[in-house]
Amino acid sequence: MEIKSIVAYQGPNIHAHFPVIRYTVDLGKLEEWPTMRLGHDFIDRLLGYLPGLQQHGCSYNTAGGFVRRMLEGEGTWLGHVMEHVAIELQKVAGSDVSFGKTRAAGPRGHYDVVYEYHDEDVGRHAGNLSLALIEHLLPDELKPEQHPEQDFDFEHELDDFIRYARSRDVGPSTAALVSAAGKRAIPCTRLNGESLILLGYGRFQKRIKATLTSETRQIAVDQASDKEETNRTLHDAGLPVPRQRKVYNAGDAVDSAERIGYPVVVKPLDSNHGQGISIKLTRPEQVELAFERAQEYSRRVLVESYIPGSDHRMLVVNGELLAVARRIPAHVMGDGVHTVEELVEEMNKDPRRGVGHENVLTRVELDGAAKHFLDDEGFSPGTVPKPGETVYLCATANLSTGGTAIDVTDSVHPDNREMAVRAIRAIGLDVGGVDFITTDISASYRETGGAICEVNACPGLRMHLAPSDGTPRDVAGPIIDMLFPPGAPTTVPIASITGTNGKTTTSRMLAHIMKLAGYTVGLGTTDGVYIDGRLTVEGDMTGATSARIILADSAVDAAVLETARGGLLRCGLGYPECNVAGCLNVTADHLGLRGVETVEQMAEVKRIVIEVAKDMAVVNADDPLCLKMADHSHANRLGYVTMNPAHPLVNEHIRAGGVAVILEEEINGHMITLWDGGHRFPLLWTHLIPATVQGLALHNVQNAMFAAALARGLGIDLEGIRLGLRTFENTFQQTPGRMNIYDQHPFRVILDYAHNPAAVKTMCAFVDRLGAARAKIISLTVPGDRRDEDVLEIARIAAGHFEHYICHRDCDSRGRAHLEVPEMLCYALRENGVGAEQIEVIADEQAANQSALEMAGPGDLLLLLSEDYVRAWEQIVRFRPNGQAGHVAERRPGPVKIRLDDLGRFEWDSSMEIIRDERGVRLAREIED
Repeated sequence: MEIKSIVAYQGPNIHAHFPVIRYTVDLGKLEEWPTMRLGHDFIDRLLGYLPGLQQHGCSYNTAGGFVRRMLEGEGTWLGHVMEHVAIELQKVAGSDVSFGKTRAAGPRGHYDVVYEYHDEDVGRHAGNLSLALIEHLLPDELKPEQHPEQDFDFEHELDDFIRYARSRDVGPSTAALVSAAGKRAIPCTRLNGESLILLGYGRFQKRIKATLTSETRQIAVDQASDKEETNRTLHDAGLPVPRQRKVYNAGDAVDSAERIGYPVVVKPLDSNHGQGISIKLTRPEQVELAFERAQEYSRRVLVESYIPGSDHRMLVVNGELLAVARRIPAHVMGDGVHTVEELVEEMNKDPRRGVGHENVLTRVELDGAAKHFLDDEGFSPGTVPKPGETVYLCATANLSTGGTAIDVTDSVHPDNREMAVRAIRAIGLDVGGVDFITTDISASYRETGGAICEVNACPGLRMHLAPSDGTPRDVAGPIIDMLFPPGAPTTVPIASITGTNGKTTTSRMLAHIMKLAGYTVGLGTTDGVYIDGRLTVEGDMTGATSARIILADSAVDAAVLETARGGLLRCGLGYPECNVAGCLNVTADHLGLRGVETVEQMAEVKRIVIEVAKDMAVVNADDPLCLKMADHSHANRLGYVTMNPAHPLVNEHIRAGGVAVILEEEINGHMITLWDGGHRFPLLWTHLIPATVQGLALHNVQNAMFAAALARGLGIDLEGIRLGLRTFENTFQQTPGRMNIYDQHPFRVILDYAHNPAAVKTMCAFVDRLGAARAKIISLTVPGDRRDEDVLEIARIAAGHFEHYICHRDCDSRGRAHLEVPEMLCYALRENGVGAEQIEVIADEQAANQSALEMAGPGDLLLLLSEDYVRAWEQIVRFRPNGQAGHVAERRPGPVKIRLDDLGRFEWDSSMEIIRDERGVRLAREIED
């Protein structure tokens, strides 16, 4: 099995509305070996390694369905097996995943294996291990030559995979908070490989790292970390704390212990998880030894009075005591047979115990500290305790050292509740844990003499979520409710705009409307990310990366995201849903790339944004492929845009109270009209929208209609929509590279990067409507990664609309030969009736544009189709006409000149239909008549 490609989709994609990984694999000769031909030995060994596969329902949606598929008829193919193995591996490692599908992809034996994942690295690892296991199970004659059979130990590999997967997991506290946020429909984004999580979007976002929140004050965290300062603050507040002194050497420690009075506790000033703490010390030599242990964790050491009783963790959130757990230090119970070490090994077999904080309980390690403690208590790892004898393994009751917790929330005395709340308030924490020692939590501290030994910032939640005994408590929900009170906004309005042509201009129009309505808009387009109108990141920002940048920006309170097919195919949408979405059109462009061969397949890709729109989906009723998308929308409302006021489906939609934007023809021109709830709202005459050039640019009329519909879906009032459209212009500053018109020369220049047949057809139609006093000239190009038929079609469309054609290549030829695209354009223009004297080939884009500018005279119209539109606009603005004017058709007798960058001048001998240099050497292929 050969891996052809791997794609990890983030968010909604062409396979699912959640993250999935797609492996495209070539089975090769294994296409002839489905599971039943491989035999029962293969199936039985696979189920022996992963017995959980027997629970997979597959297409039968019942346990055993997948096994049935492997056994029925010829069985199932190995791509399908890989899908289920990758899912099961993740389930074994603790991920709750279940979705998968496998489909034939292209040539015989090629399959797209798709399965769900939670962590991308873990998902990829699962796919690779699933392939390795399948190859391991194959008969020797079918194994790949490079398969390291002698080194493959699946049990070892599985153990390594599980450990790796768990190392990638967030901790139980973070996981509980993410789950609680998910139940409240709050978006969650993991910002790093640790536990830093973004909750919500834009200016409404909050961040958490375990129970440390974006609202937690740093000064409070610092104070809680300083045990001496905490003790002083609580004492000053009249709260019960032990007597305490800070010491720097063993002599001071002993002196302080004698002043305080034995027994005492010695602990580091600023450690955590119970590290370096020694309790109930009664002799000077014990204090000296404890001081040395404490100094391993902190230069500064505290000596404090010992408080008898049990350790209780009291969790306070937003001024309310939520849960209390009595913590018991790690211990074993003797049976008179097994040693302490053997009893620890048996205890660690409890499936609830894991490494660190990954499980409900932590594995107990008989490390140096544990052995020191056992020695102090008169035990060793080899001691056999008496039946029923309790042997404690450490001094502290922290879960991180193997302790257990019993929920006692319902037993807490009101005085103790008030004490805990006052302690957290005194430190200034939004979420805090009070470590309170008392002999009886149900009795007031005033009676028992209990005391607070520590206050914890970022307290763990797992002892309350799943105590060893007692009632589990929902402590994550109240933390989320503190960050996002019920009814408070959690995300910003998101608009996603897709289509073959016009999405950049429409996105900019909508962003302009939103900005004038008072929003700080994050805009992602083909030329960069803009925050409140300022370019912050340059480059093509029409995918998941730009979405993450914008939605994580705390200044943003509205997001307008141009969504191109490339990003959707490369990594998915990048966010789970949007408020409004629009699909402007679907035409032939980028076909033959990334597995998309037809416009119908392209429509399926672009349909993703329509499928995930929550409030309103807007589609082009004049485009049959867009119209079909309406059947896949789950939005609260559906909107149509049409240039045909008599559109029967749209009129029926209007009568039903639906939303539609229609172009109506009246005596004074064309009116953009909004229909909503059965009411008609005239918006604006098209000639009053600067971007439409007096209404002549019909494509921008349609773009404005979409912007109006989407703005309506986002709740912008009619005046706000009108103001936005009336003040939006097609200047280079507002829409670079999108029908930018320059009228400061004796001739008119239009700059655009129309790069597909539909876009070139639109621009040619616009040029025809605009007209020219004299000649029309075009500098024509097509991106090199377009299909041959697309290049030829663009030339066919352009033929007949201009008096002169300059054919050039993009700055990046994208894999084609230097002159390949210009030659194809030249050939197709000739084939479609353009005379040889009207055509010039100049390979370099900048040189072609310069030649076109020099050629144009007063009254001419020049259309530059340019990939590097920034440089092209600079050329246009800086160009200084030399005063020579004349009609191009009159200046072009004789052979067509061919300029090949810096290689000199060449001539096309039209009689021989070939290109030769000045020495008569042939340079290019024949151009058939």
